[in-house]
Amino acid sequence: MQKEQDTAPEDAPGKVVRRRRLVVGSLVGCLVLGGGVLMCLPGGGSGQRAPAPAAGAQAAAAVRAGVPAALSDLAVLIDERESRVREHPRDARSWAVLAAAYVEQGRRTADVAVQYPKAEQALRTSLKVRPERNADALDGLAALANARRDFRAALNWGEAARKLAPTRWTTYPQLIDAYTGLGDYKKARKSLDRLLALHSGPAVRARAAGVYWDQGRREDAQAALADAAAGASSPAEQAAWLERAGQLAWERGEREDALRHFQEAVRLDPDQRAAQAGQGRALAALGRTSEALSAYRAALARQPLPGYALELGELYESLGLTQAAQVSYDLLRTRVRQEAAGGVDGELLLGRFEADHGDPVSAVRRLRAEWRRQPGIAVADALGWALHRAGDDKAALGFALIATDRVHGGAMRSAPYLYHLAMIERRLGKDGPARRHLREALQINPYFSPLLGPVAREALVQLGEAPERPLPE
Repeated sequence: MQKEQDTAPEDAPGKVVRRRRLVVGSLVGCLVLGGGVLMCLPGGGSGQRAPAPAAGAQAAAAVRAGVPAALSDLAVLIDERESRVREHPRDARSWAVLAAAYVEQGRRTADVAVQYPKAEQALRTSLKVRPERNADALDGLAALANARRDFRAALNWGEAARKLAPTRWTTYPQLIDAYTGLGDYKKARKSLDRLLALHSGPAVRARAAGVYWDQGRREDAQAALADAAAGASSPAEQAAWLERAGQLAWERGEREDALRHFQEAVRLDPDQRAAQAGQGRALAALGRTSEALSAYRAALARQPLPGYALELGELYESLGLTQAAQVSYDLLRTRVRQEAAGGVDGELLLGRFEADHGDPVSAVRRLRAEWRRQPGIAVADALGWALHRAGDDKAALGFALIATDRVHGGAMRSAPYLYHLAMIERRLGKDGPARRHLREALQINPYFSPLLGPVAREALVQLGEAPERPLPE
């Protein structure tokens, strides 16, 4: 069996390490994360640094650990590994590393129709040349399945990898994603506990942050991401963790803090398109509409994800620019079809889109099928909302409750989820719960949607209560 590395735990399982960082001298190059955690970015000190590893080696280390890599480094790694497997076609490990690079490149560029099939072919080749005890390929197949939103397949591949090498820490992030996508939050937490017992480091802390956020543990999530960003080994990795910290700030309604995180992420890695889209989100909430539109367009130009197209379309629609909104919605449909060619399941996004902007009955049909395949919390919320839009509020309420109650894992206190629940309750004549949940949604994030945020505020007024945090005009 291949010797496993870094299996000794540095932190106690299930705990987030919070460190006070002493800052000596100038604060140039430092960033305050949410909660007052101070993190110094590379380049602020005057000490000697060890020479950086070669681009291909740095990208290889990143993709093996499941952390983001710079696009330029990925291109070097892919060239190197393609040359390697041409000369040594039975090098199973190189085939697996090449596949991981394809997946990361596809994710970063949204070129999944090309890169994901190439990754699958490379992984199948790795298994063919080494059919036994090939944890690299099994991990890679789990990661590819998660990227495609095929959580059942990801779980099967991940469990096969875990049984083969139980102390291989890189398997457990794939299991966390698979269990989360299937709505099994207890097993996701158990996988995290095992991961924390085996390894520590920025990638593990960032993964822990996602689980903590799903559990409603916002301070723990924030601290874990601060540690991850502080310990990142490259600007691309650091930018990725800052982008996630920006997401957390945004979901709490902290517009300025979210924008600072997104801006710093783009400064560190100009190819960090998720952070550019995040800037669009935050800028729109701050009333800086022209800048918001520019940020979204820049993100879409280089990473044309259908989710960005949906957000941009809704921003256009909120501004009364219906023709521009339709162009974005058409792009969404096109990109979903193109991603499907790479094996990506886009039914959740299409269902959400159809519920609000197309055919709610079609949305219900899509999302019921998705719920049968992989009953995650996001699917429960989308299906409940689609049922509401299609006029079946009694059935809608059951799914909205699944998405928001702690028993089923809906502890993340999502403003959109609570808004959906409140509007369903209002339609059913449950004014008290509707008022309470609208108030809670607007307290969490009054800017959660340029289209639905104002509707939530007006609904609360009609129910006899003004929101505490008014939306910007």
